[in-house]
Amino acid sequence: MIDIRSDTVTKPTPAMRAFMANADVGDDVYREDPMVRALEEETAALLGKEAALYVPSGTMSNQIGVWVNTREGDEVICERDCHIYNYEAGAPALLSRVLMKTLQGARGVISAAQVEEAVNPSNIHAAATTLVCLENTHNKAGGTIYPREEMERISDLCKRADTRLHLDGARLWNASAATGIPERDYAELADTVSVCFSKGLGAPVGSALCGSQEVIERARRKRKILGGGMRQAGIIAAGALYALRNHRTRLVEDHANARRLAEAVNELPGIRVDLEGVHTNIVMIEITGNATAQQVSTMMKEEGVLINAMRPKVLRAVTHLDVSSGDVEKAIEAFARISRKIRS
Repeated sequence: MIDIRSDTVTKPTPAMRAFMANADVGDDVYREDPMVRALEEETAALLGKEAALYVPSGTMSNQIGVWVNTREGDEVICERDCHIYNYEAGAPALLSRVLMKTLQGARGVISAAQVEEAVNPSNIHAAATTLVCLENTHNKAGGTIYPREEMERISDLCKRADTRLHLDGARLWNASAATGIPERDYAELADTVSVCFSKGLGAPVGSALCGSQEVIERARRKRKILGGGMRQAGIIAAGALYALRNHRTRLVEDHANARRLAEAVNELPGIRVDLEGVHTNIVMIEITGNATAQQVSTMMKEEGVLINAMRPKVLRAVTHLDVSSGDVEKAIEAFARISRKIRS
């Protein structure tokens, strides 16, 4: 079965498994796990931040990021389709007790002008705008890359407005691989950055929140409150460390596979892809023929390909470590057979 539902389905490679099996471990709550410490130090250095905190998931990393950057009753600005607002179970309201002000972006990108207009004036009638959240790459928009120039303008605006900036960089590795811009050049624009090891990098578990030493110390306490304090976590941290050291450069292969898939299925009747929106390893596939996305998903499964319906007429395909160029060709062939059944 070819699985292009998400890059979260990747499995550890044999070399990664061997590295994990031989990991030296300790109690991370006591900060005695050498693998966790190495992972945090290398991640922070790569992103140009003072410190990093290893956590079980990207959702936890993002939500701690929101929590340490806000106070109860504050307002957070974000893009309407961002992960923090749509796919984290309403956690900003539950955990940080903040309001979310959503702005409509273009392929996931909101502009500095939009943000400036949305920042509340300083008066007793309005919630204080204390945080802006950006997402790079943007999942729901199709793996699109946030232009660094626009991020820089928003970063400068946040500094002038005394507002903090959090970057959901779950797939920041992909943005860097596609543009050649080092991760630290994106990360330097934000106060806190969340990165994920268990998507394109192929590690089994974990994300990291990066920032100043003072912020990460507060984040460590938040992690404990959420039940994220782990003991001999070095076994899973070793997988993330191996991925960080060995799997970043190969992401361009996933991007090439996504481009091949996008261009091929866009030629099929009953199917359309916005090729200008294919930046990295995610392809949003619109069904223009006589079927719903869920119906096509079911038919694809019968063809040996797993793919998710994102909206009533839109599928999302994600290429990753466990999808070869040959797998992509087989998926294209499956789409071709199905397109003959659904063409208008």
